[in-house]
Amino acid sequence: MAFKYKSKGKEYTLFTRDVKLKGGRIQTIYFFSARKPKSGKPIDKPDGYTVKVNKRTGLPFLKKA
Repeated sequence: MAFKYKSKGKEYTLFTRDVKLKGGRIQTIYFFSARKPKSGKPIDKPDGYTVKVNKRTGLPFLKKA
C-alpha cells in the first residue's frame, strides 16, 4: 500500500526511484507526486522518516527523524 499525504486539497503519493550519480554510485530517492510519474514506484513511508511541508511551495517532502 502506497503512502498518501493530503495537503491543501491535493493528495500526494510517495514514490521511490534509484538514480545513478556522476561517480557511478546508485542513490535511492524518495519523492511525492500528485500524478503518476514517468518512472518510480509507489511505496510505504520508510522507517525513520517524517513528512514535512515546504512553507513556500506547500509541497510535502521526507526528512530523516
